[in-house]
Amino acid sequence: MRGSSAGAGHVVVIGGGIAGLAAAHRSLDRGARVTLLEASDRIGGKLLPGEIAGVRVDFGAESMLARRPEAVGLAREVGLTDRLQPPATATASIWTRGALRPMPKGHVMGVPGTASALAGVLSEEGLRRIERDADLPRTEFGDDVAVGEYVAARLGREVVDRLVEPLLGGVYAGDAYRISMRSAVPQLFGAARAHASLTEAVREVQARAAAAQQTGPVFMGIEGGVGGLPLAVAASVRARGGEILTGTPVSELRRTPAAWRVVVGDRVLHADAVVVAVPAPAAAELLRAEAPAAATELAAVEYASMALVTLAYRRVGTALPEGSGFLVPPVDGRTIKASTFASQKWAWSADEDPDVLVLRTSVGRYGETEILTHDDDHLVAVSRHDLREATGLTAEPVETRVTRWNDGLPQYPVGHHARVARIRAHVAGLPGLAVCGAVYDGVGIPACVASAYAAVDQLAGDLRGVEELTANPVQSLHGGAGE
Repeated sequence: MRGSSAGAGHVVVIGGGIAGLAAAHRSLDRGARVTLLEASDRIGGKLLPGEIAGVRVDFGAESMLARRPEAVGLAREVGLTDRLQPPATATASIWTRGALRPMPKGHVMGVPGTASALAGVLSEEGLRRIERDADLPRTEFGDDVAVGEYVAARLGREVVDRLVEPLLGGVYAGDAYRISMRSAVPQLFGAARAHASLTEAVREVQARAAAAQQTGPVFMGIEGGVGGLPLAVAASVRARGGEILTGTPVSELRRTPAAWRVVVGDRVLHADAVVVAVPAPAAAELLRAEAPAAATELAAVEYASMALVTLAYRRVGTALPEGSGFLVPPVDGRTIKASTFASQKWAWSADEDPDVLVLRTSVGRYGETEILTHDDDHLVAVSRHDLREATGLTAEPVETRVTRWNDGLPQYPVGHHARVARIRAHVAGLPGLAVCGAVYDGVGIPACVASAYAAVDQLAGDLRGVEELTANPVQSLHGGAGE
């Protein structure tokens, strides 16, 4: 199938998250016959719609970057145009040094262009440390560097600990001192290589963004929750003749002289091409027989676990600060890392039942596993404690729900881009095989969709998508609070 029309045969997509569904959708666009196999009993992966106290909510990711075309474009293609909604408020806070403080502006993922941008969040000493950046000699780094390490060397640890860490943690549930700048903040990485001063590099990124004159909201949601996106994509795939099978784990993937052999229970499928769109550990198992070097690389990818605590309250007698929610720096020693005021962030949520107020917290970061060993009641209790300390909220919730995402977020340590390149090089040696998903090109919804499109196009001999993602990774931004 590589180097020829993708309409020439049968494509099997393994994995029913948004990446796998987007790959199935793209394969149908190219004229292929499509079978999607999902091991669990539902599709959607980390996009999970649900309901609490009669109000529809997301129990997974809740917004998507609108300044990239892939996710919003896919939503429009599958009939969700009328349900697309930007946040009702983009104002967020940061709970630090004992108070809720307005989220600063004038920064790139927490890295400021001027010291004044972080006034109110940093101490006077921390602000003075930023101003020293212009006088420091160039910090040399090679092919990659950890965001926290580099920013702390240039601007001081307080910038990292009070702002970069909670913002990056909100996206990756990771450790800023381990996360790759090249993979996680690619625009800043490129600019930093061209400037001796980091604040100068930030101002260049900001100037480029201003020159692009992008209008419209930065983020977008979907009425009823972005968990409705995979359901709509699946409906479109089925309507166009694609087959989607849940509860169908793949036990073996082998290459035959003419095709791929996909073993599912006591059934064997024969495919002209296969897209592997599952997390790294599952992908490693599937590829071990035919691409052992790629499997070894995938098996080394680490993941972070987290939990989302969703709480519903009666609005009468329940007051929250204005805005969409708040982030929490780990350095402050709190249990929760963020909270989203869903009924204030999304107009459709408030409209569904004006008497109900929905909010959620997130707990758990990379390497922070002890908190997740506690039962749901404990996670609700510590969330309520921190909410009371941050906002004064003392009311009893009418309903709660804890959603655990064990090994939910792949980590992007220094050198991650090189690992991805090696995986793709190993896979490229096998005709009719491609990989996609959050582990390769970004953890946000647009990144997963872009990764899927590039994989399908690669099968047809079109490498432009993979080359573009390699040169310009999709940065996953933080949608305000509690992503």
